[in-house]
Amino acid sequence: MTSTNAVHVLGIGGSLREGSQSERALRIALDGAAEAGVTTELIAGPELVLPFYDTALAERHERAVRLVEAIRRADGIVVVSPGYHGALSGLVKNALDYVEDLRDDARPYLDGRAVGLAAVAFGWQAAVTTLEQLRTITHALRGWATPLGGSINTAETKFDEAGGASDDKTVRTLRLIGSQVAEFARSRAGH
Repeated sequence: MTSTNAVHVLGIGGSLREGSQSERALRIALDGAAEAGVTTELIAGPELVLPFYDTALAERHERAVRLVEAIRRADGIVVVSPGYHGALSGLVKNALDYVEDLRDDARPYLDGRAVGLAAVAFGWQAAVTTLEQLRTITHALRGWATPLGGSINTAETKFDEAGGASDDKTVRTLRLIGSQVAEFARSRAGH
């Protein structure tokens, strides 16, 4: 739990393109968390360009240090990955590998944190398989995947620059994922 007792939710994801479809989906989910009364933070796209995770290296790039510290402070996390060839992106996977740096913390890995998940891909197969991989990784890192996850097919749904999407159901789903993370984090905090 954060020391200020304010519940804090971190968003991780997107692609190398700033403002990508997956980053826009992540922002909508974080809006849902914020509407539920928590503070939010975003680490997306270009901020996730990190050296490949290596347990043998003690030194960390400044962006990696920022990511690990943000995860450490977070009471809940939302992860949105693009689906590439039926799998999550290397960018997001490498960022999640850095959670290993929390192994010796009092709250190791993602222990006790709700993790909202969504996958954005051009086609249902990649969206669904990517979401399943995100769930598996979350469980391996001791996180609590929210009951609702999002598989978003961008062949049918387009996100806009104004923070919306062509499909209202997708927006509602993403906001609900963010809200579920916030509510779980708040209940763990006793607020």
